[in-house]
Amino acid sequence: MSPSPEPVVSELIELLSLERLEDNLFRGQSRDIGTKYVFGGQVLGQALSAAQATVEDGGGRMAHSLHAYFLRAGDVDHPIVYDVDRTRDGGSFSVRRVTAIQHGKVIFFCAASFQGEEPEAQQHQLSMPEVPRPEDIEPAPAVPAEVMATLPPKVQRWLSRRGPFEFRHVYPRDELNPPKRPPFQQVWFRLSEPVGDAPELHHALLAYASDFQLLGTANYPHGISYYQPNVQMASLDHALWFHRPFRADDWLLYSIDSPSAQNSRGLARGQIFTRDGKLVASTAQEGLIRVVPDSGAAALVPAKE
Repeated sequence: MSPSPEPVVSELIELLSLERLEDNLFRGQSRDIGTKYVFGGQVLGQALSAAQATVEDGGGRMAHSLHAYFLRAGDVDHPIVYDVDRTRDGGSFSVRRVTAIQHGKVIFFCAASFQGEEPEAQQHQLSMPEVPRPEDIEPAPAVPAEVMATLPPKVQRWLSRRGPFEFRHVYPRDELNPPKRPPFQQVWFRLSEPVGDAPELHHALLAYASDFQLLGTANYPHGISYYQPNVQMASLDHALWFHRPFRADDWLLYSIDSPSAQNSRGLARGQIFTRDGKLVASTAQEGLIRVVPDSGAAALVPAKE
């Protein structure tokens, strides 16, 4: 029997466990994790949870892909309603469309596809990068109190939170004083406490975690960071493909690159490996990245007007 999760982990699981209002209608609560608006990974995880709850044909159909668009910034002080359209249940695949609504407006929508397990066929994968093991990487040190006191409230809230996931950066970067670097990074991550075995839960947890680290990689060549008050960032879209079974409470390596940034948009791609080198998921995301002259305007104006 798995140990009981720590409160911060159980809070995340509760966040992903939606209230069912009708057959295809769900309500999810929001959680302030230090970001100005609802964290995109929360909406991804909740939308996938809603879609999974409507795949009831049996046969063990699991999500294999999710394609999403973020339309409006979410309000952390209010719940989000998820409306699921049962688009298709075919012989091999099921497709669901999910619309997230808040204050009467659509803030997000996605399509998710599900497939049952099939007999072994052609398989291949790219190799995992050669990196140190997570046990050999020291956790990031806490920001000194005297430095924390000089930071904007938004950044203080983000840095002082205790999140449900642990992160170990293979090549750490000082986000408060970011140097210019090539657009690549590798990050080990895992849920901080063991949880149950349900694969649907681990899929939703990975959807949540996949929004961390990704877009920030597009900042590396430019020496900027989300922590800087004049930098405005927001996810525009997000794609996630599930390849093989995994556990979100065991170490996973997120290997990320950013092939392009242009017109105030950055593109980032990620591959997620188990510690023994199995490629279990792939991601892609484009996001808004603006450097504005007035830091006050960056703090007050939503990234998606």
